[in-house]
Amino acid sequence: MRRVVRQSKFRHVFGQAVKNDQCYDDIRVSRVTWDSSFCAVNPRFVAIIVEASGGGAFMVLPLHKTGRIDKSYPTVCGHTGPVLDIDWCPHNDQVIASGSEDCTVMVWQIPENGLTLSLTEPVVVLEGHSKRVGIVAWHPTARNVLLSAGCDNAIIIWNVGTGEALINLDDMHVDVIYNVSWNRNGSLICTSSKDKKVRIIDPRKQEIIAEKEKTHEGARPMRAIFLADGNIFTTGFSRMSERQLALWNPKNLEEPIALHEMDTSNGVLLPFYDPDTNIIYLCGKGDSSIRYFEITDESPYVHYLNTFSSKEPQRGMGFMPKRGLDVNKCEIARFFKLHERKCEPIIMTVPRKSDLFQDDLYPDTAGPEAALEAEEWFEGKNADPLLISLKHGYIPGKNRDLKVVKKNILDNKPAANKKSDLINAPKKAADASNAQNEAKLDEILQELKSIKDTISSQDERIARLEQQVAKIAE
Repeated sequence: MRRVVRQSKFRHVFGQAVKNDQCYDDIRVSRVTWDSSFCAVNPRFVAIIVEASGGGAFMVLPLHKTGRIDKSYPTVCGHTGPVLDIDWCPHNDQVIASGSEDCTVMVWQIPENGLTLSLTEPVVVLEGHSKRVGIVAWHPTARNVLLSAGCDNAIIIWNVGTGEALINLDDMHVDVIYNVSWNRNGSLICTSSKDKKVRIIDPRKQEIIAEKEKTHEGARPMRAIFLADGNIFTTGFSRMSERQLALWNPKNLEEPIALHEMDTSNGVLLPFYDPDTNIIYLCGKGDSSIRYFEITDESPYVHYLNTFSSKEPQRGMGFMPKRGLDVNKCEIARFFKLHERKCEPIIMTVPRKSDLFQDDLYPDTAGPEAALEAEEWFEGKNADPLLISLKHGYIPGKNRDLKVVKKNILDNKPAANKKSDLINAPKKAADASNAQNEAKLDEILQELKSIKDTISSQDERIARLEQQVAKIAE
């Protein structure tokens, strides 16, 4: 007998907004017209792009700082134009990158307990785009590798540790890039663009491996993301302006594996993907709902699970990494929904009777350790994320400070390497690692010297105190 109902442990996932006192209130969320999520979250902080007069700013709040946020609360405000996108570093919970209308990317180090004063000095400013920068995305497995994409239709991949642009893909897109997504091990990227094409690119070879024209026929913006198995999931619009979602095999982009029409709303669907459970959450900008789907190997491949609905439309959305969730409450996702003046956490839960750790819901997940150094990745190495178990909950460790070792600016070529320069990339990477080693050595020697100075001054002080004691004793 054929099963009528598909078996899945996620069929009854339900969403719940937290109580009012656990929201972040009185935040003036940015009104800039750009289709990014405006919010980035990790197990320590929530960052939100906010309105700023004369320049661009975003707010960084420790997760526990709920309630009304004072108007004078410090912000990160070094950009001279509105901030369009922010992204937390997956390997350091105190490092965040921001892209702005001022054509720069900035990387910031947030103090361990959050901001007490406004932050105006980034650790490094990455300059290379000629128009506004609307997308920033950290490499999933290599330390200090950051991708940025601008309205100059260029994608630049930076080594943040040296502040250099090492790869510049400036001749692959003829129109605005809507989004960029790394694959699971960061060896490929996929992009969606205003020309209705989805491209799969090998950034180190600077080659387009595959592309699909008219992925969605509608003219409105679309999105494309890599799934854990290497397939690509896209959202877009049909010719009749109906919202669509589709699943593609990159080895054969002729026909989609699955294509579903949803509704006729005009908000861009932002997909958030959980590789551990294979669930995709779709949040439409301006919608008041989150729809979620499970991706499996059996037809129809994309299975509708449920919809979380609320009254207020969302201006943006943050998505917590798996290691920031409460595993004892069977929480499988947490969203941070931006309203006009507040940020409201929404918790997705699988109903279970037991309070014990449910290992079928929480397979080992990507941890905060980088699998590769930047130089190794630029030389051609690949590595999957280093996984951690969530059985006893995730305890954030101490993050090391982001140090940027600038090379001699006179040795730098004015432009980031094009294809012809790529042959020299391994040499450059080796130079970069030498420069880093030298800087490290300098740093250690400095520290040794200061410790020795301290010891000798303390020795003198001890001698003086001993003399005083001897005098008193006499």
